[in-house]
Amino acid sequence: MLTRVRNLSKLPDLLHRSWIPEDVESVATVGAEADPAELGLPADYADRIWRRMVLVYRSGVHPAVQVCVRRHGVVVFDRALGHARGNGPDDSQETAKVLATPSTPFVTYSASKGVTAFVVHLLVDRGLIDLHAPVSRYIPEYGCHGKESITIGQVLAHRSGVANLPREALTAEAVADRELLVRNLCAVRPSMPPGRFQSYHALSGGFILGEVVHRVTGKDIRTVLHEEILGPLGFRWTNYGAAPPDIPALARNYRTGITPLPPLSLAMDRLLGVSFAEAVETGNDPAYLGIIAPAANVISTANELSRFYDIFRRGGELDGVRVMRPETIAAALVPQSRIEPDLALGMNFGFGYGPMLGGRVVSLYGPDTRRAFGHLGFTNNAAWADPERALSCAVLTSGKPVLYPELIRWIGLLYGITAETPKVAETDLAF
Repeated sequence: MLTRVRNLSKLPDLLHRSWIPEDVESVATVGAEADPAELGLPADYADRIWRRMVLVYRSGVHPAVQVCVRRHGVVVFDRALGHARGNGPDDSQETAKVLATPSTPFVTYSASKGVTAFVVHLLVDRGLIDLHAPVSRYIPEYGCHGKESITIGQVLAHRSGVANLPREALTAEAVADRELLVRNLCAVRPSMPPGRFQSYHALSGGFILGEVVHRVTGKDIRTVLHEEILGPLGFRWTNYGAAPPDIPALARNYRTGITPLPPLSLAMDRLLGVSFAEAVETGNDPAYLGIIAPAANVISTANELSRFYDIFRRGGELDGVRVMRPETIAAALVPQSRIEPDLALGMNFGFGYGPMLGGRVVSLYGPDTRRAFGHLGFTNNAAWADPERALSCAVLTSGKPVLYPELIRWIGLLYGITAETPKVAETDLAF
């Protein structure tokens, strides 16, 4: 039986929530998991993570939750809870429901930026891109309107000063037309001096980097990612967008939680370039899923995304395939953020050249995660690696809340994965 989650706050229940079964085990699926004790973890490790995952699902704002954890590259936790489609806040109990499984692909939204960053660093490793060169070296027409000095590294670190694109440049039609996309990128003027401040590039940076990749390789970034990483390593997903026959397999994205109101809604409009509702629905739009949006539309599973990060946790090599050198990865993780607010996000997650970095006290991945790196995705997606714990993992959700009383549960899931995973000996670090 399905029931609405009761309101856990003292406020009127303005949250958009899904139906939750009384027995959550009835909507749970488990993939192949190794014995955690054989990998230096507590015997009840999976049970501990599972309890945190169930708490997130019971909040009612995530119709589907998917989590995969690897230790030393071995899957120790791979589970899904809920429904891939048919159980959103506006669906009735009679709506046909499709169970989510560990093989259900999700739109990862901004977690795509982590994938794109490593494609760029792969080309840095090949000598095709210089992090400190201006974008205009690769896109000559980009060097106008005050953008002449903007470097590849500044774009990766969200410090280029060009954090936004006009709304008309973000339609699927405008992005699909490469010549029009480049004209729109070139026409924008920096909103602040390049290099001086951090201001999160929700979409603009991905399109700039995607065009740079195209200029230096003669191929679009989707093809480069497949040929250099996904194909040789046998990935099924984890590329930009989805082919039309694959779209029905994707988890549907749902607008959940408290509907943002001004001034928060206005701030989100500026950050995303579209309204909150539009941002959610683009993840379900076949036209959007058909384009290449390097900052926003990688399709993956938690299992595959954790495996992707395991490549770089291991120093750039996986299953006998060398993707890049360890020193290139180390250079990508040099901190670029200062003690300052992000002018777009308000909070500073701490960036390297692309990846969001861990920290000594406060970070997305929990305390004492100085060597961790990964990326957050709109709104409660995350994928990361922590070399000190031989850990690579991903948490994907189909609900897109901005605010809800139980947000601490989602944070607790990420922190709990870190807290339950002991560090390895220094001699066991991959790089």
